[in-house]
Amino acid sequence: MTILDELAAAALRRAEELKERTNLDDLYEQAMLFEKRDFAGALAAPGLSVISEIKRASPSAGFIREIDPGPWAASYEREGANCLSILTEPDRFKGSLEDLDAAREATALPVIRKDFTVDEVQVLEAATRADAVLLIAALFDADSLARYVSLSVEVSLTPLVEVHDEREAELALESGATVIGINNRDLRDFTVDLGTFEKLAPRLAGTVLVAESGVTSPEDARCLRDAGADAVLVGEAAMRDPALVAKLSALA
Repeated sequence: MTILDELAAAALRRAEELKERTNLDDLYEQAMLFEKRDFAGALAAPGLSVISEIKRASPSAGFIREIDPGPWAASYEREGANCLSILTEPDRFKGSLEDLDAAREATALPVIRKDFTVDEVQVLEAATRADAVLLIAALFDADSLARYVSLSVEVSLTPLVEVHDEREAELALESGATVIGINNRDLRDFTVDLGTFEKLAPRLAGTVLVAESGVTSPEDARCLRDAGADAVLVGEAAMRDPALVAKLSALA
């Protein structure tokens, strides 16, 4: 199994546990009532937007650092971040929904729940406390991705559909996604190549494009902006050096 396969299998187990203890009708009602912030609008603003991420660990980096998500999110907002990304995967990334709640409560920024969504119940769960949800195209076929995008929009979440190759880019377009993340990291082995964004961006013209992974400097962000990025998502580098967020925001 690839790393992505392992993460998806664990996410599916968590989804089954959630369905066993949750009334889905009640969850749907909560999702509809939860007032969302405009994640897509924040990314479509003029200039290069910055999505700053909170994650304590990752399969590629191992443990990064321990933080209090509320104050950390507030510092990202002060540094000029446009949106927040919160890892909620508990095993390999050491995240939680409580991290998401604390970060969103501490700021006025739109927040995406970043996890390995493999069941519709996880979309509903995200919609009770977040403004956007990550959908990794590699985990879906064409019909199911379109269904998950539609459900996200129905409950007022912005679906950020993440792609890594040409086939996934076509799936994203066919699904009706309007916000697409090009992940420079191959989730099968976690290698990074910034050229991935440059290769795929022309295929996705007309959508809001987010460059994900591998951004470690303003120079990286400038190159991605020039290649068509509307936004960059910065994770590990910002966790190690929060001042990087202000440098990236200055490029806008």
